[in-house]
Amino acid sequence: MPHLLFRGVPAERLKEAAQPLAEELAAICGCGTDNFTMSCLHTTNVFGNGPDDPAYALIEVGWFERGQQTRDRFAEAVTGHVRQLGVPDIEIVFHAYREDSYYINGKAVQA
Repeated sequence: MPHLLFRGVPAERLKEAAQPLAEELAAICGCGTDNFTMSCLHTTNVFGNGPDDPAYALIEVGWFERGQQTRDRFAEAVTGHVRQLGVPDIEIVFHAYREDSYYINGKAVQA
């Protein structure tokens, strides 16, 4: 169920890495690859970088907390795959979901 939201990573390039990344992350998290979603946001820099300068990569991960060791391995794996796409600067932030606040189709779900 981890959701990865990519900014500053070209979608066409990320498509190349998505399957092997999902496989590695599934092994780290102990779940199937069908538990992951990966989306790219198109962004336009309006401050901090010029409009023609490439944005640094910011990757947000929404998930149920799995502990520091798993988080570290997950971040290393994401960084490695995105770096192979030629993206030099990569930042990752994790957002932990609360089990009592997670719903599917209007129904509370236990993770």
